[in-house]
Parts: sequence; C-alpha cells; structure tokens
Amino acid sequence: MGAFLAIVRRDLAIAGRIGGAGGLPLVFFLMLVTLIPFAIGPDLNLLSRIGPAILWLAAVLATLIGLDRLFQADEEDGSLDIILAGELPLELGVVAKGIAHWLATGLPLALFAPLFGLLLALTPEAMLAVAATLLVGTPALTFIGMVGAALTARLRRGGLILSILVMPLMVPSLIFGVSAAQAALGGTVPFLSPFLILCAISLFAIVVGAVAAAAALRAEG
Repeated sequence: MGAFLAIVRRDLAIAGRIGGAGGLPLVFFLMLVTLIPFAIGPDLNLLSRIGPAILWLAAVLATLIGLDRLFQADEEDGSLDIILAGELPLELGVVAKGIAHWLATGLPLALFAPLFGLLLALTPEAMLAVAATLLVGTPALTFIGMVGAALTARLRRGGLILSILVMPLMVPSLIFGVSAAQAALGGTVPFLSPFLILCAISLFAIVVGAVAAAAALRAEG
C-alpha cells in the first residue's frame, strides 16, 4: 500500500509542478466550451439541447492531453524500470498512475462542468446530470487511454498514434454519458439505465485497462 500511495503522490506532484501541466486539460476544456457558442450562434434553446454533448466531447478531448507522457516520461527517467522491478504488482502500479491521472484531469473536469454549463445555457438539473455522468464516466476515459499510453510508451511523439488507438474505444462512454445527461432532462429512457451502464463501463475499463496496460509494458520491457 505504501508503494501504491507513493506512485499516486508522485504523479500528482509532477502534474501540479511541471509548468502547470495538470491544469492544461481544464484550460482546454474551458476554451472549447467557450468557443463553440460563438460558432453556433446565440440560439439558447439549441445550446441547451446540445450542451451535454458539447461538455462530454470536450472532456474526451481534454483527457487525451498529456496521456502520451504518462508512461513515456517514466521510461525516459528510468522510473518505469523501477516500477517493473518493484515488489508492487505492475497492475496495481498502473492503477495507481491511473488514479493520479484521473484526480489531476477527470475529477476537475467533473467538478467544473456545472460552471462551464452556464456558458451553454444549461438548466441546473442538466448541469448536475452532466457533472454526475462525468464523475463516473471519466475513469473509463483515463484507463482506456492508459492502454494506448502503454503501447506508445517507447515511441517518440506517439500522441497522434495514441489518439487514433483509443478514440474509438471511448465512444461507448461518450454515448452513454450523453444519453444519461439527456435522460435527466426528460425523455422515454429513465436516467438510471444509461447511468448504470456508464458506471459498468468505467468498472470494466479500470480492470481490463490496468491488465492490458501492464501486459503492454511487460511486452515492451
């Protein structure tokens, strides 16, 4: 447990220290949400209808920022070899890095989503629904992205390859996240159905993503 928490603390410290890199996804999230209303126009009814989809799409794109450096930086400074040779199972080490990435990226996106929802003319109910879906859905985005990060850990400038690999796998989270948020505003589908599916996707992604990322790191090592 000590080694697990040490990895989490280390990655959080790095995210908050190196050039403010931990805040880059949040800044990108804000920029995208701010620019889209200018492109669509002053139709508040339209913005409120597509607002949950905009917030979720922005969250997916923001999560990709910095994922390529998740294992690549450890590979460059030798930390990855220490993790591979340590007593902590590699799968748990991968989970620790995923938790740190989510705390630095996914959690702030979920917490600030209601504030950004004001720019999209969302109702308070819609803001809370989007925040709840992002809170349970962003772990899936992180751990799916970690598989691509592990596969490209030893590739220079592998960010584009990583995005191509993981973006299709993030589509189910996007679909059910938006569906749950839209269901909270009324519709034929109850909110709980897509919300529980989204929770299941995140739990599945955490387990399978950690195992797959660990296997990719061992194969490349």
